[in-house]
Amino acid sequence: MDGGNRSVVSEFLLLGLTSSWKMQIFLFLFFTIFYVASMLENLLIVLTIISDHHLHSPMYFLLANLSFTDTGVSSIATPKMIYDLFRKCEVISLKGCITQMFFIHTVGGTEMVLLTVMAYDRYVAICKPLHYLTVMSLRMCIFLLAVAWTIGLTHSVAQLAFVVNLPICSSNKMDSFYCDFHRFIKLACTDAYRLEFLVTANSGFISMGTFFILIVSYIFVLATVRKHSSGGSSKALSTLSAHITVVVFFFGPCIIVYVWPFPTLPIDKYLAIFDVLITSFMNSIIYTFRNKEMKVAMRRLF
Repeated sequence: MDGGNRSVVSEFLLLGLTSSWKMQIFLFLFFTIFYVASMLENLLIVLTIISDHHLHSPMYFLLANLSFTDTGVSSIATPKMIYDLFRKCEVISLKGCITQMFFIHTVGGTEMVLLTVMAYDRYVAICKPLHYLTVMSLRMCIFLLAVAWTIGLTHSVAQLAFVVNLPICSSNKMDSFYCDFHRFIKLACTDAYRLEFLVTANSGFISMGTFFILIVSYIFVLATVRKHSSGGSSKALSTLSAHITVVVFFFGPCIIVYVWPFPTLPIDKYLAIFDVLITSFMNSIIYTFRNKEMKVAMRRLF
């Protein structure tokens, strides 16, 4: 005890997703298959785009960075979650918990902005094709990528600065399979209502803001295609509907978990599976494997 009212917590007990042995076996197989497939797919995409000079364009530059970011999203919490399924006591150290929260929000925030940048790239390509190469130059792409990582890092550090020194004394049990800010704050000794509001506002702003920009940009793109090419509207609608599906799968759980995280809902930890694993798997399929140029490039690679 420190000062009589603060416990020194060195580790947290993660309650995980289930205590059923049969369900744990199913989850082990499910998570392992999705994780390995996601890593192989995204690494293959990065390798293909780097090695094939036909794909050295702004769109594929951004796709390669999305795939690289997805490998990070998948690897922050999933390997430990798979490992913990067969442990009697699922624990994580305080430093490990803080590190996990930092990287989850840094990489997650970066991916949100990166998806917005990719939507802007398609908007310029379709709505202003004559100015595309001028607007989306390599210098501009690198600048936008740097902005995405800066926003993600700022988003994470801004929240981490408020919670890193919180006194934890009520319990060290966390009803989840990974550490996150809103569950970490629930274990604090002090009245953290204002802190809860700040975390909600921070995460809510970046998730709702980028989601709104994405939807508006897709609407503009679709309207432009329908106006100039009636024959191409069905193809554009098919492509955009696939992209919007990814956006909904990625942002839907984020909005539910982070915009209204207090009180925390039991379903939150199941929705988080989409963000930490399934969306990374779907991104590679919808954004790249449905692309003819990527398919041809992969054949050349092999």
